[in-house]
Amino acid sequence: MSATGKFCVSLSYASDNTDKATVAFVIANAAVASAQDTLVFLSVEGVKLAQRGFADPIHEEGFAPLADLMANFVKAGGTIWVCSPCFKKRKLDEQALVAGATIVGGAKLVEFLSDGTPCLSY
Repeated sequence: MSATGKFCVSLSYASDNTDKATVAFVIANAAVASAQDTLVFLSVEGVKLAQRGFADPIHEEGFAPLADLMANFVKAGGTIWVCSPCFKKRKLDEQALVAGATIVGGAKLVEFLSDGTPCLSY
């Protein structure tokens, strides 16, 4: 368990690297299952995963489907934050966010990490 009781996974990939996108949510699920206050921060191309249905066709061999990993993460109490400028740059639909996703600015991530919270990046 981290000293802060919190854990962050930063993900900047989606369909452009489905292996990294999948593993990021595998790790996030492990963290939330370990009683960590767990955040997945989606940035760059990763913000596309915040759109309902985008993750549906992504299924890496040997892993659960990405949409299932994401849904299970949120159901277990995990939080998904979506980089606001990245989201807007890609002209995505704020009305089509997946369950548990919130669009935030970078200051929110900095605040979450400011106490030394560990963060893995994919």
